Amino acid sequence: MKKLLIGFIVLLFLVQACASPTLEPASTFAPMGTAVSVTEAPVTEPVGGLEGLGGVPCPDSDFTCVTLTVPLNHFDPNDSRTMDVVFAILPATGERKGMFVTATGGPGSAGLASADSYTAAFDPSITEHFDIVFFDQRGVGLSGGLQCTNAAAAYYRTDADANTAEGEAVMVASAQKFSTDCVAEMGNPEILPYLGTDQAVEDLESFRQAMGDEKLWLYGESYGTQYVQTYAAAHPEHSASLILDGTVDLTLSSEEYYVKQTNAFSDVLQLSLQACNDDEFCAESMGGGDAIAAYDKLATRLKQDQQPFDFPLPSGGTAQRTFNFTDLESGASSYMYSQSTRMIFLRALAAYSRNEDLAPMARVLYDSLLLNPETLEAIPDPTYSDAMYYGVECQDYGFFSGTPEERAQAWLRAGDEIDSTVPHFSSIFYGDFPCVFWPNARADNTRPAPLTADGIPTLVLGAIADPATPVSNGQDVFSRLSDGYLVTQDGGPHVIYGRGISCIDDLVTNFLVKDEMPANRETTCEGSVTQEFVPLAPLDASEFANPLEALRSTDDEIYYLPEYYYWDLETPTSVGCPFGGTLSFEATDNGDSFSLDACSFTNGFSLTGSGSNNYDDGSFTLEVDVAGLKDGSLTYTRDSEGALHVTGTYGGEAVDLSE
Repeated sequence: MKKLLIGFIVLLFLVQACASPTLEPASTFAPMGTAVSVTEAPVTEPVGGLEGLGGVPCPDSDFTCVTLTVPLNHFDPNDSRTMDVVFAILPATGERKGMFVTATGGPGSAGLASADSYTAAFDPSITEHFDIVFFDQRGVGLSGGLQCTNAAAAYYRTDADANTAEGEAVMVASAQKFSTDCVAEMGNPEILPYLGTDQAVEDLESFRQAMGDEKLWLYGESYGTQYVQTYAAAHPEHSASLILDGTVDLTLSSEEYYVKQTNAFSDVLQLSLQACNDDEFCAESMGGGDAIAAYDKLATRLKQDQQPFDFPLPSGGTAQRTFNFTDLESGASSYMYSQSTRMIFLRALAAYSRNEDLAPMARVLYDSLLLNPETLEAIPDPTYSDAMYYGVECQDYGFFSGTPEERAQAWLRAGDEIDSTVPHFSSIFYGDFPCVFWPNARADNTRPAPLTADGIPTLVLGAIADPATPVSNGQDVFSRLSDGYLVTQDGGPHVIYGRGISCIDDLVTNFLVKDEMPANRETTCEGSVTQEFVPLAPLDASEFANPLEALRSTDDEIYYLPEYYYWDLETPTSVGCPFGGTLSFEATDNGDSFSLDACSFTNGFSLTGSGSNNYDDGSFTLEVDVAGLKDGSLTYTRDSEGALHVTGTYGGEAVDLSE
């Protein structure tokens, strides 16, 4: 029996990090990374409307933030303890229809951190007719900021590849240690029994009452669908309509859910590898032309023993590190969420297939686990909380029965079949394993009654290639709805609305703004499993036909570096270039700027200079001195239409090339 303990991290859209609050009055918000403050103060009486709730500008946002004092325990009127929860509102610009509330994924994501970027993807008619509402769920972000960054980083890199009883004991011990360390790091254990979704939805109900609206229009993504369904079941009379995107089926037990999810992750990896085989450039990049064989070859080698490799440091130079099978599956699974990240993972696999270079795989892993590439220390993320992930999951689900030790053994035995039937990512099955040791974890395995949402129009969105919330979840939820509509994307990412697919986005807009239902109860939209493969930069500069081709390759390599692709768009960052030197980037007023110091993405093509990515006009520029196979000085531009141009000198000759 082989068990693999990996970090299961739910990645959603690329969002900007939420800055630490600097608002006046300072006491309005709990500081990031501090424990939730629980007080005995009475709940403020609703006054109705945003004007009466003391709204202040949200940090670095167009939204207005309202701090609402709510009961710690909504279900015990004799418990006088309270806590503060922060809601963000962007008032409608035109004739107001109501409040459109977004519940983001996780659990553990900070809704306020994504409010502006998500809203930018809405059709203007939505912001015209709706107040847009996001919130930091109790315990998250500005609503408490519970974190256990260090405990999570240590746990997710635990190499517990076990074929023996001793190996399984490592899994048990590491999960138990994580639970203890995480609770100790986040502090305030008295709040743990009150972090479940059933409590959190009552915070939203308190907000609705304070605003004075009769009904809410609700959108949930990923875990947010769990939140929205729970709210609708508790308050159907106040639910105008529901949109479920990347749907959780609440009727499934924890074991049933993880069986489906583990199979889905394995299936999406297989689909991604097959998509590579169907792409000429991707297949050519995979050694013998078979991405499936390339992945299995690497996996087999790592199962036998961890592999040493040299990693280029952001400070310059290299560090010798090791990469193991747990690292492979942890990084790979985290990059299965979208077409673009699947392609980036395939590029990392191609790099290993070409010359056994594990550094690109390490970049994927470090990004997935939020590790500093220089030090491998955990990077705090104010937009997401592992502490809250388990704080919610361990309250929402019961995990087997008996003592913690008995539950752990039952889980391990349940994994025997998974190990024997699922070809990849069997460790996903143990995503919530720490819950067997979590304080105040729920023991009851009873699941909610199937949601029918009588009288509530409901739009269910899903993708065939969604690993985290398998498309069958949404299909099953849809089948029980009294007024449901199903929209399915072929291929596709985890969570499909707001990604620029008109077939999907137009249905959502019409559903909200015009109360217009889809023409058919079931709609299928086109999609792909992976983004078109972008070939790797060649190993040697002699393979470039001209300097335009070389700089176009550099353009691609910069863009698809995981450190840049998932950059928070704020923190000045440096990375080590694959063949020496460094690349640094930082935010500017209209985009970001680059600084290259002997940076080489290809042997014999070293670049020193600067560049910029202009968000206003969509242009990309590099002004660099070149050293290596040939020396020169070049200016490269890519305009908003994708047209390329390079001028300067290279190898003693004047250059003026366009494409």
